Order: sequence, then C-alpha cells, then structure tokens
Amino acid sequence: MKKILVPTDFSDQAENALKVAAQLAKKFKSEIYLLHMLELPLQLIDPIQGSGSHNLPESIFFMKLAHQRFAKLLKRPYLKDIQVHETVLFHQAFEGIREVSEEKNCDLIVMGSHGASGFKEMFIGSNTEKVVRTSNIPVLVIKNEQPGDFIIENFVFATDANHSNKHTLKKAADFAKKISAKLHLLYINTPNNFMTSQDAYERLESFSNESGIENSGTHVYNDVSVEKGVLNFAKKMNAGLIGISTHGRKGLAHFFNGSISEDLVNHAKRPVVTFRI
Repeated sequence: MKKILVPTDFSDQAENALKVAAQLAKKFKSEIYLLHMLELPLQLIDPIQGSGSHNLPESIFFMKLAHQRFAKLLKRPYLKDIQVHETVLFHQAFEGIREVSEEKNCDLIVMGSHGASGFKEMFIGSNTEKVVRTSNIPVLVIKNEQPGDFIIENFVFATDANHSNKHTLKKAADFAKKISAKLHLLYINTPNNFMTSQDAYERLESFSNESGIENSGTHVYNDVSVEKGVLNFAKKMNAGLIGISTHGRKGLAHFFNGSISEDLVNHAKRPVVTFRI
C-alpha cells in the first residue's frame, strides 16, 4: 500500500477520511495524493468557449482558494512526516478521481461520507457512489471521526460464497492481513433465501478453502434482510470494518439472487471497504 488517494472538499467528513489515510500512510510508509476537484461550468474554465476573457480570472480565483485551503490543511499535526501531493483539477469529480487513481497507480482510495443524509448525498454529490461502483482498487468509506488510532481487530466480510467471486475474497483477505485484522466471512440467511445452517457453513468453508484463505472465521447469521443482518452481526461482533464486493455499474454487491441495498453503506456507522468483482 504505497499510494493512497484522498479526494477532499475540505469538509469535516473529508478530513475524517484524511486522518484515517494518514494513519495508514504512517504504518505502510505510503504517499498520500490529496485531490480536490473544481467542478466549474465550462465557461469558467475555457474562455474560448465562454463569453469573454473575464471568465479566466474567476477560474484562477477558485484555483488559488483551493491551494490556500490545502496550505492550511497540510499544517495539520497528523500529516507530519507524510509525503502529501496536492492536486487541484478542473474536472467532473467522479471522472477525475478515477483518472488520478489510475494515473498515479494508487493502491487505495479513502473517501468521507456525510452520514444520515443518504449514500447518494455523500460528499461531492453522488460521486462517492460512482467511485465505489467502478473503482478497480479498494475504496474505504469513512463516515465518522475515528476515535484514537485506526486499529481494526475484527473485519467482517459479507459474502454469498459464490465461487466465481473468490478473487474478491482474496482481496479482502489481503487487506485484512495488511491491517492486522481478523477476517470474518459472513453469510446472511434470510426468509426469502433460506438454507440450513449446516449447508451454509459448508458453503462458506468450501468457498474459503478454494480461495486459499486461512485463519478466517466463518459465520451464518439469520435476519429479515441481508442489509440488517450485516449491520446487526457487525454490531454484535463490535466489528471495526465491514467489507463488501461491488459489481461495477450494476451497483453494490449482489447476494442471494438479490442485492445489498445502498442502505447498507448509508446506515453503517462503521467504516466500509469495497472490492470490485
């Protein structure tokens, strides 16, 4: 984990994400790419397409303002001794985040979330949702300020144990190993997609063994829905992190011939990390 991308709009939620990224950067001796996207109307960016040359000074003003905010942010004590690259781009936020993550060959994206206002109202609009859906690298979503050090003891990874998705389990296991967390594979049994506990445990064990994963716990939890099951089990375990898989443009992880609603991320007070299938 050598390069961590942190998009920011300079909000408190974005800074919560930056604080976590800083702790990871110190642990892994990583560089942080701090990115701010200026989503300005085209006429403020391109004076040729705009109505006059007066537009260019306006875009320069917003650029200077962003760099002033960067200068203030970079003085934070928690960023001491960390190599931070600041970048301000005139771009659509979603496209810019994806392009920068690929251009810089980043290993992880850490993003903030606004909490109760809904997953689609995460900072920089719906762009967090789009990044989560399509990112080829893990995306760590931080909702609240993390008290103390970002130390994860229990990492719950919700799965349908579909063997065609075993590569995502390897990604989750690798992430758990990096952060020194205990990995817990979780299968949620619901009334609409019920199987006996024995069959569910056998399915999890087979999935884990075929994926070559060792030293992971397997759990079957019954609830009225997958979303509630994941949240309730994570609370019961006092899990520090929830992991799910994403299906690209199809949205968040599809389990049990259905889908985990975006409410999972919206309602989870705990950090959530996603892995692309």
